[in-house]
Amino acid sequence: MRIIAIHLLNDYSGSPKVLMQLLKGWTKKNIETHLYTCSGRDGFLSNITQVKNHFYWYRFAKNPFIRLLFLMTSQFLLFVKLLFKLQKNDIVYINTVLPFGAAIAGKLRSCKVMYHIHETTMKPKILKLFLFGIVKITASEVVYVSNFLANQEPLKVKKNVIYNVLESSFIKQSRLNFNPEKRSKIVLMICSLKAYKGVNEFLKLAQVNSKFTFKLVVNASQNEINDYFKKENIPSNLIIYPTQKDTHSFYKEASVVLNLSDTNLWVETFGLTILEAMAYGLPTIVPPIGGVIELVEEGKNGYLIDSKNIALISKKLNDLLLNSTLYSQMSESALAYSKFFCEDYFENESTRILSN
Repeated sequence: MRIIAIHLLNDYSGSPKVLMQLLKGWTKKNIETHLYTCSGRDGFLSNITQVKNHFYWYRFAKNPFIRLLFLMTSQFLLFVKLLFKLQKNDIVYINTVLPFGAAIAGKLRSCKVMYHIHETTMKPKILKLFLFGIVKITASEVVYVSNFLANQEPLKVKKNVIYNVLESSFIKQSRLNFNPEKRSKIVLMICSLKAYKGVNEFLKLAQVNSKFTFKLVVNASQNEINDYFKKENIPSNLIIYPTQKDTHSFYKEASVVLNLSDTNLWVETFGLTILEAMAYGLPTIVPPIGGVIELVEEGKNGYLIDSKNIALISKKLNDLLLNSTLYSQMSESALAYSKFFCEDYFENESTRILSN
């Protein structure tokens, strides 16, 4: 058996990190594994030992029309490349719904096509209909990252749910860094530099909570940060950081972690940064809709609040950060709940699905 894994844009975001974990698990079990992804970028999929790398052309563009043109071009090139290299017994494992060229090639070569689906929010709607239409036509089996997503995007093929998990190395490091005594009251958010991710709401929270320090880590360059915030009044208690390869130092010093995605524009299907926060024993505040509610139990290890409700989020932040007993209870609950999401569970579930 060969696994031909496909991903579009290699970077330091959540979906390539999940595929990296899968690749390491498969190679650990001596499965021949090939990876096709875009060239010229560093990310979680770079330099994974025992994985045979293949590259195809793709470039991200800010302009949506150029981005669509680049996507279509890349998928044509990927389709041609795979059409002559796939073997009938290969498993074509597609990470996210974007690399549709691999699905078409896999279907034509009679391979088993599997999708690992991370997303439900996608614009324009016609693109989403097209991409999920390809999934319906080509997929033999799908893997969802949460039950919410499985219910949100039902498909008439065999379905599985595998929650995202933390690498054992991350858990080990979090244990070494664990710091229950917080000297400073730091509110942390790690996300893409997008309005729908709640960046503007995080700014508002910093403006109205001057006694706390707010740290925002975005998957963007310093120039992109400067351009995004050039017309905003950045308070002195808000510090903004560009892309970080290692986020342990941020979790170590943080007190609370937020996810402020606008549920009208973007619904979180899982929320890996929330799970990472829980491994550090950090209470979290997340939207009341989406896969994140499978991680956070209201009043136990965090709160479920709409990101537009700045007043209520501010109140809960004050409740948590100024009440040591409440904070300690939530912290212990967060740490205990995170222990389910371990690499052994992830690898065993993935292997079971492949074996079937």
